[in-house]
Amino acid sequence: MSTRVLVIEDDPETAGEIVAELSSHGFHVDWAATGSTGMERAGSGDYDVMTVDRLLPEIDGLTIVETIRAGGIKTPVLVLSALAEVDDRVRGLKAGGDDYLTKPFALVELSARVDALLRRPADPRETVLRVGPLTLDLIERKAQRGGRLLDILPREFQLLEYLMRHSGQVVTRAMLFEEVWHYRFDPRTNLVDVHMGRLRRKVDAAGETPMVHSMRGTGFQLRAP
Repeated sequence: MSTRVLVIEDDPETAGEIVAELSSHGFHVDWAATGSTGMERAGSGDYDVMTVDRLLPEIDGLTIVETIRAGGIKTPVLVLSALAEVDDRVRGLKAGGDDYLTKPFALVELSARVDALLRRPADPRETVLRVGPLTLDLIERKAQRGGRLLDILPREFQLLEYLMRHSGQVVTRAMLFEEVWHYRFDPRTNLVDVHMGRLRRKVDAAGETPMVHSMRGTGFQLRAP
């Protein structure tokens, strides 16, 4: 059975682009053009993931998210919005959104985030992440590869956690910048590359099979050796 995606978006042009992009990845995509229609379909619980525009006619996007969460529906939600301030992102996540993407956005970025939500572990409460010989203890704040303790800084810990939660998946620089630093990505900065370079040298010691890989023109990927 193909993955079912619900797109709640009032702008026909934007909706058409999103539907075409996600359909090209083999997803079955339904489109709701109003908040009330979106609420009805989202409340069915029949979807694997959904994108919800924040500003909708009839019913606001965040109201939709809050309502389905109150009803026990755990479908992953990517909130889309032209509101880019940190406070707006926080409100979207506090309402029950799982991710937040500001407009305008690249369609490849949207599909990457949808894919990330689909790959998210079923139980986000797990306290130890494992990818091959790499382990990350979220309580003790310790990282190890095999029996080797990694001396990583707090920001590197956050980067590694994000990579491990999305192991095997290519994550873009924008995703890392927004999820770890919580700012909108600026393509002129090399901040992500600098930190990833330091992290890679700690994860992949001399003689070890590399686990952190640069994907040219796209981002990075963590995979078991």
